[in-house]
Amino acid sequence: MKNTFTYKTTLLLALISYSLFSYSQDIYQSKRVSWLEKAETNKPTLIVTEKKPVQQVNMVKDADAFQGWKAVRSAPIQDLYKESFKAKKTAIIDFGEHITGTFSFSVGILQNTPDAPLRFKLTFGEVPAEIMTPFDPFPEGSLSRAWLQDEIMTVMTLPATVTIPRRLSFRYVKIELLAHSSYDFNISDMKCDAVTSAATTPAPLLSTTPQIFKDIDRVGLNTLKECMQTVYEDGPKRDQRLWLGDLYLEALANYQSFKQNNLTKRCMYLLAALSQPEGWLHGTVFEVPEPHPQSGQKLLDYSFLFTSSLKDYLEATNDRETAEDLWPVAKKQIDIVKKYVQENGLMDFEQANREWWIFFDWKDNFHREVPLQGISIFALRETYELAKLLNREKEVAELPALIKKMTKAAQKNYYNPKTGFYTGLLNDQVSYASQVWMVLGGVPSKEQAQKALKALPTTENACYPGGPYMYHYYVQALINSDLPEEARNVVENYWGGMLKKGADTFWEVYDPNDEFRSPYNFYPMNSYCHAWSCTPVYFIRKYPEIFQK
Repeated sequence: MKNTFTYKTTLLLALISYSLFSYSQDIYQSKRVSWLEKAETNKPTLIVTEKKPVQQVNMVKDADAFQGWKAVRSAPIQDLYKESFKAKKTAIIDFGEHITGTFSFSVGILQNTPDAPLRFKLTFGEVPAEIMTPFDPFPEGSLSRAWLQDEIMTVMTLPATVTIPRRLSFRYVKIELLAHSSYDFNISDMKCDAVTSAATTPAPLLSTTPQIFKDIDRVGLNTLKECMQTVYEDGPKRDQRLWLGDLYLEALANYQSFKQNNLTKRCMYLLAALSQPEGWLHGTVFEVPEPHPQSGQKLLDYSFLFTSSLKDYLEATNDRETAEDLWPVAKKQIDIVKKYVQENGLMDFEQANREWWIFFDWKDNFHREVPLQGISIFALRETYELAKLLNREKEVAELPALIKKMTKAAQKNYYNPKTGFYTGLLNDQVSYASQVWMVLGGVPSKEQAQKALKALPTTENACYPGGPYMYHYYVQALINSDLPEEARNVVENYWGGMLKKGADTFWEVYDPNDEFRSPYNFYPMNSYCHAWSCTPVYFIRKYPEIFQK
């Protein structure tokens, strides 16, 4: 088995080098096969649990419900199994919880001899509006229509058990009869073989924990569990692959809950093994049909998070062997900073923005100059901290001086003492992200950080976060700035806001001011169970003095 895998990985790497890259030197060439083998060794076994629906529902328009629709119980599930589906024609089924797995149902004969196939349309939804919003005509500017979870199934022979081939992520199923003949039939035995690699039970919270944080923690754990497959997926409905930024946040939540650290180890080895020949990390990689990167996916701010991920892993596991093995990859990422930092200590945002995707947040009209400076300093600090843990400070001896230079440049060029905010030279936008990444980079004093963060919510036209990913860093900045009540309120109001709107897993995008907001020009394409939304689990459990008392 090992020899077979080694052959496959060697062949794969040869194909990657030949077909995707044209470089003469691959700095990790001697390590890639070993890293892929270690990733495979740490691949978890998926746990399969049979889940059955709990009720039939009707979807009812409700202006107060999330995206205008709510599910209302209409009948027991057993009633559906007993009656003619030929007469009923349509049913909406509620499994009572968000699940990820393989869906199947049986079709039985009630009367007469089947003389023609049956044809059904099945639509799967994570939230009620996903079931009720027509997918066609499909809008331009979105992701692939194929991500949407609807299937046409033709049943040729009866009776039969029908299994949808693709893995699905859903709570609700709408079944519509499209074509039939003279015979009568019923459907029954609907189930989903749900899958996750989360095999342990997290420790309970303190009995003093307020109910709202117990509920947020429960839904956060559900979110993380659904995204823990054979890698940390970003979303089990859509994308279904490993992204570096999601890995960083999922691993933080996992250390405080399921503690399945081999999954973190696997993901880091995959990212390292599939990095570009010159050493940069791809923002995302795939597992199947063989491990491979999404070519050209140069995501700058995600690359900076690898070092933090490795440092956190070392601190959580004391697995020094893995940290030493992957140290060259972590160290290499800071060369990105060195490439773009100018003589004045500021990052050359315009050049970096031409050559990389600089993300930070799903937010329109958001300027990223200041956050880039902040995360660059953050990456240097994290790299130096990891070096100290590994007794390798001499290898990065230049970092303290560079950190000092870049910090001084940020304070001189971006800080406005009149407003107390950090704003860019290319754009004077006041954004949450700018203040947050200055704080996380260690640029302002505690007093300056508190002043800026406290003023944001009441500042007119401040560019607020577009989704849970940026809200995570906002909460961390508040905690780092000794603003525990503010951090507590953000978790309660933002993630608690999703709870009040019916979330049983937390969403990829949530704007309290616009429930239909989507980066993809079509809100059913949004992922309503998304990895980067799970981090209240981390905050609630990491800081019990803030959230559990």
